[in-house]
Parts: sequence; structure tokens; C-alpha cells
Amino acid sequence: MSELPPLPAPADDAPLPAQRCGLVAIVGRPNVGKSTLLNALVGQKISITSRKAQTTRHRIVGVRTEGDAQFVFVDTPGYQMKHSAALNRNLNRTVLAVLGDVDIVIFMVEAGRFGLDDAKALALLPEGKPAILVANKLDEVHRRADLLPWLKGMQERHPFNEFVPMSSHSKNDVDRLLPIVGKYLPEQAWYYDADMLTDRSERFLVSEIIREKLFRLTGDELPYSATVVIDSFVEEGGLRRIAATIVVEREAHKGMVIGDKGLHLKRIASESRQELERLLEAKVFLEMWVKVRSGWADSEEHLRSYGYE
Repeated sequence: MSELPPLPAPADDAPLPAQRCGLVAIVGRPNVGKSTLLNALVGQKISITSRKAQTTRHRIVGVRTEGDAQFVFVDTPGYQMKHSAALNRNLNRTVLAVLGDVDIVIFMVEAGRFGLDDAKALALLPEGKPAILVANKLDEVHRRADLLPWLKGMQERHPFNEFVPMSSHSKNDVDRLLPIVGKYLPEQAWYYDADMLTDRSERFLVSEIIREKLFRLTGDELPYSATVVIDSFVEEGGLRRIAATIVVEREAHKGMVIGDKGLHLKRIASESRQELERLLEAKVFLEMWVKVRSGWADSEEHLRSYGYE
């Protein structure tokens, strides 16, 4: 019996499927839901959330690869209207730097609402780049017909390429947003491997999770000028030994974090440890302290030492 002939080798000049990739900024006023949307788009929590405004303080990159398209989403801090503190100026520089580099902008507002803070954030959108209006919290709108005049007013404010009413908590809505954004991705090679989710280190994600628990468990009592510094991060097989310091500006703030008989701090540490074990898929031994650094939020030197860009 004769052998089957070998399959022909592929031609060297056979065209490969074109890859598409682009930077997509998620922009809007503080506390509009940008971090929640980023986490939903990526499919994993990489940006922290809380009811406290100004929770996001860094450029957080989330990557999602679908088919031949790679979306590199960039969550930005909410644009700060008070510029006096060095921390606020730092956050605004981050927003402006991101907008200068991206290919597409998602501008996020609450459906049916548009205030002064929204207007100031909208004024930052660069000209000539595709802009997608995401009207979040659609589930809170009782009369959908009221959105039509509101949408007309939004289109008069900026020439948006697309309008997407949605809830960032709805998987169907999030999945519907992806192909809409994908139409505007430029043809170019991917920036990251297909399985990459974020460019941030585990050490950074640890500090952010602790800061999230800090804000969530202290509520509005604690001013937003508190931060978390990771003093050490040691891997020992299936164990992670982590030492962290919560930095506040005043002695009174230190008392708020520690709480009566240390109960606040114990709860922050306990909830942080539980989430970190899920994130790192390892046992976590977490030590935490609270230190006062007066004026740190208005010191460029302290900001740099605490990891602010």
C-alpha cells in the first residue's frame, strides 16, 4: 500500500490573521463606577472600589484578549477639582498623561445625570479620538423615555461615536460593550501575552486591597488622605508573609483606623487576609501597623516614596 503524500508546507507569504490592539481609557468624575467597569471587563478584580470618592489613585491597566483583538483598558483616577494638595495634582497629571496616549476613550456618566464634575471631566477628552459614551447605572432609571432628551444634550456637548446605556454589574451589558469598543481598535501587534490580566505587580495589588478594606470599614470618618505601604512581601512555598503600614496624617486618624481595643484594625487585617488568599491562591500571614506622617499628601517626596507616579 502506497503511503499518503505529505501535506504541503504553508506558503511563507501566507497572511496571518491581523491582530488588533489599543489603549482604552475609562474616564469620568470620581465615584461614577469606572473601577467596577474595569474589573467586569477584565473578568477579575484588579482595581479597588468603595463608596468613598477618590478611591482610585493610580493608572490601573486591565487586559482582555478576545479572538484577534486585545483590549488594554486603563482605569484613571477621577479628575480632582481641588488642586491645592500635591496628591490631587498628582492624580490629575495621571489622568492627563493617560488621555494623551490612548486610542479610544470611554466616557462614563450616570444615566440621565450630568453635573459640574462630569462637565469638567468631559472637557479633558482629546479631540480626534473615538469616544464612547457609557451611561452607567441604567437599572436605576425608572423612565427610559427620559433618556432621549438627555442623550441629545450629551451629543451636543461632545461628538460621541457610540452611546451605550448599561449597568456595569450586568455581565450581558459588559459583554455587549466589548464589540462596540473593538470596532475602533487599530490594527497592530498585541502589547501583552494573551493570558495577561494586568501590568501591576502582586505587591501593588496587595496594597490596593488593604486600602480598599481601610476605606470600606472606616466609612466617611477617615479622610481620603490615607495610604498603604507594603514593607515586605516574602514567598515561602505556599505561604506569603506580608508586612504593611497604613499611613495617616493625624493622630486622630490613627485612632479611627485602630478603633476601640484595636477592633477596627483587626477587622481590616482579617478581611484583607481573606481576599489576599483568594487573589494569591496561597496562605497569607499579614502584619499591619498604623503610622502618622503629617502632611504626606502634600509632599512630592513622600508621594514618590509611596509609589505615586
